Amino acid sequence: MELLSPAGNVDKLRYCYTYGADAAYIGLKNFSLRVKADNFYEDEYKKVAELKRQFPGRRLHCALNISFHNSEIDRLISDIPYFKQYPIDAFIVQDLGIVPILQKHFPNAELHLSTQASCMNREAVKMYRSLGFSRVVMGREASLEEVAEIKNAVPDMEIECFVHGAMCIAYAGRCLMSAYLNGRSAQEGFCSHTCRWEYEALIDRKEVPGSVWNGSPYSKEARALAQSGALALKETTRPDEYFPVYEGDNFTALLSSKDLCMIDHLADLKKAGVDSLKIEGRMKSIYYVALITRAYRKALDALENKISEEDARPFVDELYKVSHRPYGTGFYYNKAEADITVSGASESPWELAGELICSLSEAEADDVFAKARELQAKREAEYNAMVPAAQKAFDERVRNQKDRYLPPLDRREGWHLYRMNPLNMINEESELEAVTPDTVSIAMNAENTCFANPVTGETYRWVCNGHPCVLYSKLSLPDGTLVRVKSTQNR
Repeated sequence: MELLSPAGNVDKLRYCYTYGADAAYIGLKNFSLRVKADNFYEDEYKKVAELKRQFPGRRLHCALNISFHNSEIDRLISDIPYFKQYPIDAFIVQDLGIVPILQKHFPNAELHLSTQASCMNREAVKMYRSLGFSRVVMGREASLEEVAEIKNAVPDMEIECFVHGAMCIAYAGRCLMSAYLNGRSAQEGFCSHTCRWEYEALIDRKEVPGSVWNGSPYSKEARALAQSGALALKETTRPDEYFPVYEGDNFTALLSSKDLCMIDHLADLKKAGVDSLKIEGRMKSIYYVALITRAYRKALDALENKISEEDARPFVDELYKVSHRPYGTGFYYNKAEADITVSGASESPWELAGELICSLSEAEADDVFAKARELQAKREAEYNAMVPAAQKAFDERVRNQKDRYLPPLDRREGWHLYRMNPLNMINEESELEAVTPDTVSIAMNAENTCFANPVTGETYRWVCNGHPCVLYSKLSLPDGTLVRVKSTQNR
């Protein structure tokens, strides 16, 4: 089975491939259902093409899955020369109007039907196959039993299923709630995730017909209350906005659903004939994308007997170290599981502190240490030129202003220099770990790691985003290593 991961920008695409994805899906500006993701534009096709060269055999899928208005069709056609610069293997679409356009201009690219099309039966799959689609991304309402029936009926059609991430409470993600409440249409990529806001249920009891509500969800009073129009929602951060609620004959899950997690059921997905496992999350962080992709990679490797289940389990357990809502299995086994709504999310015990870009070359490392020696020599010369009283005063300033007088970096046998992009605050009290594609985590401390300024050769007592930084470590770390810091609220 293919592992398909989300890439909201070029950096995330690199981590998708680095942490084990067979394929990644991206969006292009103006034509993706995740317009708040960075998406891809301008000359980023050059970086994407380079990544495809660095990771041969990996695939790139492009989501053009909005519902198109006429003006957007015109813009799509005008942007085709730009799209052709990307090494796209497949387009993910829901609007059939753009199918002949893509078939004409991208004859070698596959067509994948978006989950937004709500394809959930064998006859629909046959129809899409006749139109030239090679893969269907199943609507999330399909059960595993239905997936198996479809694969048996249309064995030459690839089946892709979401296996992890946030699920929209609407039918296959086709939601009007965001458009209704604040004019941002989910079908045009502007979803504000209104289903996940934190609401309070309000009631004017004087407007409730019949007897007083006794709290029983199945009582006549409760049904009368729900259908009366007297209920309203208030989002906690919008105290002056009230949204009316009306409950019909059938139950409607109004708020946020559980996050999907099928990592313990990959064998069932394989048995059902699923060809591709899709992770949701183009708007998620690099840390999320890397750890979730790595967990499913190891679980798949265990399923295919490339590693043992015991070796895979520590990586799978890392799923719980990223922020998430309670996990569930969606509609795959029973509808009741999918109907459960939840509020809030579990916070991660870790935060992403930085990313290692690459190892410094020998010449680059020599340059950093040369600057450190120059700094040391300059300081010694200035210190030796002082009279004893001035030296004493200087020593006192150094003790009291440690951030101003940072020691130069010393070369150590067996240590390595890495170019690093710091993303969050790291200081001497930070509890740090290195995360790599094939190592769950490695403790980093003063005994094996320090941070330095490559411009001056000084070591840092603390570092944060925007600081030029190299990591100097006794650890041998591959490119793509992430550095995480224990969240202050979990210390």
